Amino acid sequence: MTRETIILDIQDQVATITLNRPERRNAYTARLGQELAEAYRDCDQDDSVRAVVVTGAGSAFCAGADLDPGGATFSGESRRDDGAQRAQRAQRAQQAERAERRGIHAWQVRKPVIAAINGHAVGAGLTLAMQCDVRFVAEDAKLSFAFVRRGVIPELASHAIVARVAGLSNAADILLSGRTFSGAEAAVLGIASKSLPAAEVLPTAVAYGRDIAVNAAPVSVAISKRLLWESLNASVPELQRKEGVLFAWTGRQQDAKEGVVSFLEKRKPVWSLHASTDLPDWPD
Repeated sequence: MTRETIILDIQDQVATITLNRPERRNAYTARLGQELAEAYRDCDQDDSVRAVVVTGAGSAFCAGADLDPGGATFSGESRRDDGAQRAQRAQRAQQAERAERRGIHAWQVRKPVIAAINGHAVGAGLTLAMQCDVRFVAEDAKLSFAFVRRGVIPELASHAIVARVAGLSNAADILLSGRTFSGAEAAVLGIASKSLPAAEVLPTAVAYGRDIAVNAAPVSVAISKRLLWESLNASVPELQRKEGVLFAWTGRQQDAKEGVVSFLEKRKPVWSLHASTDLPDWPD
C-alpha cells in the first residue's frame, strides 16, 4: 500500500509514525486506519526497530473521525443507496478486511509503542493513543472521548483500557460525559504518563524510546508487554503462573547473562535474541 496519510521514519532503532493529514488536523479516516495498522505490522516484524513513537503532523495529534460524511459518519452508509454506491461500499469493505489481515493494533506490536500527543486528541484520536503503552501529552492539548456527544460510544476497547489505566471512577467521568479536558489534567487522571510543553512532547517520547532500544532486552520487553495487556482479563493467580514459567525461560537465555555481565562491566548490553524469531511458546 502506498502511504498517503502517514509517514514512517526509522532512526537509531526508533520508528516514528506521523499521522499526516495536517490540513484536516489529522482526522481519522478508514485509509489512515489501514495505513497505521500496516505500519504497526512493519515495525513489529522489523528487528531493527526497538520502539515505536506515534505523533501527529502540525499542531494536532488527531482531531477524531473525519466528519465530512455528515450524519452518515458512523453509519457506514451513504445518504443515497443506488447500486453503484453499494458496489463501492462492498469494495471498500473488502479492502478494509484485507488491510485488517495485514495490519495490527498498537497493543499487538512486540515493542513499546509510545504516543507523543503533541496537540488536540479527540474521539478516535484519543482511543488510538490509549492503545499505546505509554503516553506523553502537550499540557495545553484538548482531549475528549467525545463519542457520547456524537450519539455513539467509545471504541477500540476504551471501556477496558481507560478503566484500568485511570480507574473506574475517572473512566466513568470522561467516557460518560464526553467532556473536554487538558493534557495537564490527563496526567493527573493517569491517562497520560506525563504532560509537557508541546514542543517537548515528541523529543521526550523519542528519547524515551531510544533509552529502551539501547538498554532493554527486546525479547524480555515483548514478553512483559504481552503479559501487561493480557492482565486486562486475567486473574492474579493465572498471571503469576505465566510469569513464573516465562521468568524461568528468560533466566536460561543468553540475554540474562548479558544483562548481568554488562551491568557489572558498566557497558551497554549487546542483546542476542530477537522478538520476531526467539519468543518462547506461550504458557496456557
